[in-house]
Amino acid sequence: MKLPKTVKIKEVGPRDGLQNENQQISTENKTAWINQLSESGLSYIEVSSFVHPKWIPQLADAAAVLASIERKPGITYAALVPNMKGLEGALSAGVDEVSVFMSASEAHNKNNINKTIEDTYPVLEEVVKEAKSAGKTVRGYLSTVIACPYEGEVSPEQVKRVADRLFTMGIDELSLGDTIGVGVPTQVEKLLEELLPAFAAEKLAMHFHDTRGTALANILKSLEMGITTFDSALGGLGGCPYAKGASGNVATEDLIYMLSGMGIETGVNLDQLVEAGAFMESILGKPLNSRQMDISRRT
Repeated sequence: MKLPKTVKIKEVGPRDGLQNENQQISTENKTAWINQLSESGLSYIEVSSFVHPKWIPQLADAAAVLASIERKPGITYAALVPNMKGLEGALSAGVDEVSVFMSASEAHNKNNINKTIEDTYPVLEEVVKEAKSAGKTVRGYLSTVIACPYEGEVSPEQVKRVADRLFTMGIDELSLGDTIGVGVPTQVEKLLEELLPAFAAEKLAMHFHDTRGTALANILKSLEMGITTFDSALGGLGGCPYAKGASGNVATEDLIYMLSGMGIETGVNLDQLVEAGAFMESILGKPLNSRQMDISRRT
């Protein structure tokens, strides 16, 4: 088995993790949590989203959070941006990287963004152009790359078509999301076999939800195929408000444990992650859904 020596972990808990939590979390507690994450060795933290508060009330304080956190050198503090108004807010807040998003399936795109795929392209193209003009790197998120909660299986060819349009706009990296967590390694292999001849492996990241317990297996398959960037959320937090049945992301601490055991360097301290997880458990008043957090509670 050929495996990379190092892997980059992109922590999406403060945004993708918290967006599905009904309990409103204060700006102060979000700030404290992100500061703990900054001490763990992570080099990338997605802090929040500049979507309209009507759609994601939990993240209405994005600007306040970015203004409050203690920024550490060497860490990219990113935020999700849906349109030009969101970009304006993100730039004013001093975001390091801008993330744009859309779906590979028509039905999920309409439910999530309220636009067709074709109508989404010009909106994102303008955001990418202006963000790059402002000197920011731009990340793209592509949801439902394995299957859609409304349409069923999504073909790798369709994913490739949308990915090509996003890279043509000028994004620097594309995160491929199994939004409802139905994927298995053979499907991941089929998807990457379609994409890797067209796009460099270092331009792609994988974003697995662990709805059916296959996220780590899918990450292993991705590693075997040359992918070295993965999204995860501390404590397995997360879900998609517009994808019924979607559960949380792969847990950062479980991913770090697996990679460390395989001799793959991440630069992330597992013990500090568990401490940050315990803090969020105290805020939410419930246990987080990860094996490492469960072990820490029992030992």
